Amino acid sequence: MGGWHIEEFIGYIRSEKRYSANTCVSYQHDLLEFTRFLEKDYEIKDLSGVKAQQIRTWIFTLSKAGISAGSIHRKISSVKSYYKYLLRNNIVKKSPLIGLTLPKKAKMLPVFIDETNIKKLQKKQRAEGETEFTSLLKKLILELFYQTGIRRSELVNLEQKNIDLHVTQLKVLGKRNKERIIPFGTDLKNILEDYISQKEKNNLPADFLLYRENATRVYDKWVYSLVKEELKDVTTLSKKSPHVLRHSFATHLLNDGAEINAVKELLGHAGLAATQVYTHNTIEKLKKTYKKAHPRA
Repeated sequence: MGGWHIEEFIGYIRSEKRYSANTCVSYQHDLLEFTRFLEKDYEIKDLSGVKAQQIRTWIFTLSKAGISAGSIHRKISSVKSYYKYLLRNNIVKKSPLIGLTLPKKAKMLPVFIDETNIKKLQKKQRAEGETEFTSLLKKLILELFYQTGIRRSELVNLEQKNIDLHVTQLKVLGKRNKERIIPFGTDLKNILEDYISQKEKNNLPADFLLYRENATRVYDKWVYSLVKEELKDVTTLSKKSPHVLRHSFATHLLNDGAEINAVKELLGHAGLAATQVYTHNTIEKLKKTYKKAHPRA
């Protein structure tokens, strides 16, 4: 039973569990960090020497180094999945994680942009020196995030054939390779029509939807930087990311009376718990309305 079997585990979650490339990289990073700690601090060379107390010490070391409780939970989640695989394949007989106590995570509500500022974002004019095509691409990316709630990885990998302008819906490949259909409105349809027309004029590929003017596909970091820069003009939120637009999509739907199970399906959440966090924003909005409007508040 020598070694750590990390490569075998990563191969399993990649090929059988169909985890995304980014998720596999995160798992691998967490597990290498975990095993290097054991090797360096305890001179443990394989799984047979791992004890619960050593994992507790690792958690304490992470916390002392300023790692957030949320990040520690994620790292331990990686180690738990790893041990499930080891147990299932009879590589270990017992998990040292049983009964492990983790630091409490701070409950953070998802941040979102209010509808007034979303309208300001939509009305932004083309930047000086910017081409019509680039301006249209930027507008399309922002609208796709806000009007469909898709994730950044889903947007980057959106295939043009999965955009149905006739019935105004698109198909995305989400986490765990699960497909879902998302409807969209006339505004987004018009932007898509204009952008696809511009793509054809520029002889750009039609396999994926989003290409820059130089015929290169958009990618994660480029999209993140674009959204962060655009949001600077409309919000003072410290966090300015594509996920904030996804949060805004979900919060505005629920605030305007959308049924929570429908929002869950649109977001591609596996369970309702992940969607319910957005209802807290709705409650906070009701509290503010009450305090502002009720004479006895």
